[in-house]
Amino acid sequence: MWIGRDRFAFIDLSAGPFAWGPAVGGDGVRTELSLPNVAKTVGAVAEVIEEEAEAKLQDTIRERFSSFGENYHAVDILLAEIDVYELFAFKHCVGRRVQLALCKELDERMHDLKSELEGYNTGDSDDINKKKALDALNRMEKWNLFKDVPEEHHSYTVARDSFLAHLGSVLWGSMSHVIAPSVSHRAHHYYDKLLFQLYFVTQEKVRNMKQFPVNVKSVTEGLSSVLLQFQKPMFSQRMLSLSEDPALMMAFSMARRAAAVPLLLVNGTYKSTVHTYLDSAILQHQLQRLSEHNSLKGGHSNHRSTLEIPIFWFIHSEPLLLDKHYQAKSLSNMVVVVQSEVDSWESHLQCNGRSILWDLRRPVKAAIAATAEYVSGLLPSHLAYSPAHETATEDWTWSVGCNPLSITSKGWQLSEFQRDVIARNYIITAVEESIQIINSAIQQLITERTSERGFKLFKAQERVLVEKYNSVVSLWRRVSAMSKGLRYGDAVKLTSMLEEASHGFANAVNSTISSLHPVQCTRERKVDVQLDLTTIPAFLAVFLLLWFLLRPRRPKPKIN
Repeated sequence: MWIGRDRFAFIDLSAGPFAWGPAVGGDGVRTELSLPNVAKTVGAVAEVIEEEAEAKLQDTIRERFSSFGENYHAVDILLAEIDVYELFAFKHCVGRRVQLALCKELDERMHDLKSELEGYNTGDSDDINKKKALDALNRMEKWNLFKDVPEEHHSYTVARDSFLAHLGSVLWGSMSHVIAPSVSHRAHHYYDKLLFQLYFVTQEKVRNMKQFPVNVKSVTEGLSSVLLQFQKPMFSQRMLSLSEDPALMMAFSMARRAAAVPLLLVNGTYKSTVHTYLDSAILQHQLQRLSEHNSLKGGHSNHRSTLEIPIFWFIHSEPLLLDKHYQAKSLSNMVVVVQSEVDSWESHLQCNGRSILWDLRRPVKAAIAATAEYVSGLLPSHLAYSPAHETATEDWTWSVGCNPLSITSKGWQLSEFQRDVIARNYIITAVEESIQIINSAIQQLITERTSERGFKLFKAQERVLVEKYNSVVSLWRRVSAMSKGLRYGDAVKLTSMLEEASHGFANAVNSTISSLHPVQCTRERKVDVQLDLTTIPAFLAVFLLLWFLLRPRRPKPKIN
């Protein structure tokens, strides 16, 4: 299986067998049975020999005739015999290169059955049995089980149906993991510029940049790959040292944890290893506290000019991970990456019984995947949302291809499928927000009361409202047509215009509504008060309460 750089992916059913996914525990592991096996399904039709065919025929006969009770007619016996031969022929006679001798014998028997049924159809049998015999004859006229069957009937064998059903399931999985995968749960807006704020955190202060263990050029090139055609990247770098910043050292120490992680070796033995990792939730909380007086933003601002992406890159000498199993992670307002000096680390993932080794010295691939999730909601290929379970599920079958979202390769360039997903996420967010703005404005117009004097003012604003609304609908149609033609780049460019047009319609609605209320307040002297059955008792209750509290009291006499 493979996902190419362009819009293509392929499955080779003759390769393998392969298996990959989590080594110990986990769902959705890719096994030998994940893809349809040609030899065990379609190829199994031609592998049945005469002795096996005889045994299968007897089993089918016993199974079919075991359902008969005490009251049955001779026609029922003939119909059951036809059912047995039909099922046997579809399984073992149709589509074979060399016909079985048993199939020829059954063909002769079918002629005898046809003659017997014709006798019941024209004889003195009752109407029910005549109808059964006639239906059976019409059924036998439509197909000839044991002769040269046309090619279109080959697909009706049970083996081919099973094969096609399994293949259809795999292709449906490709739709939910490759073509239109799930995205992280939040809005993802399009920004013209992306500012990557790189914070490299080392244990000691770096005196010589030549000894700096990070190839900054490869990092900037990799981060630039998450941008679309019309976006511009900007980078800012800052060196931080744990030894010179006690607050940062405290945050690092509080987030540091250790856990025993099970590991399955190549020879099948099991062992437990201790992983030192950073708890992302604690680390994020501590970094937020440190950045309250600094310029750490990282939020999705209201304007669409520049998005700031804080990336904290922790460099440690000992093996260090994030949340036990990760090299990088996307959080709500930052991206965290860890790097250590181990070049061959046995991960929790395996391929064909061998552990997939990670180079902890170069976490560029993991950093790109986490940044892509932060910017556009792009998730790893094995994750998808399951409507049946109402939660995220894992399927490692399509975790392939030379891209950062795959575990089976070391490449870090995004494919065209993934760039399409990024663009669609921007488009979907813009269209959904536009629809909410338009619906909210229309709801305000619906709840507004009409009056004779306000009608003239509204008619004066009607042309402006209709023009602005039509401009929004026109942009919806243009975005839809461009997306249908896979012109996602042109559609993304229209999202800013769509946002301005939607807010323009909402502002026009607000100004129209605000112009109606002063007319009602300044020119109409009368205040309309609606009275119902509960108004008079309410007035009486208030009057009695005020009288009881404010009634004059007599002075109390003083007695010595």
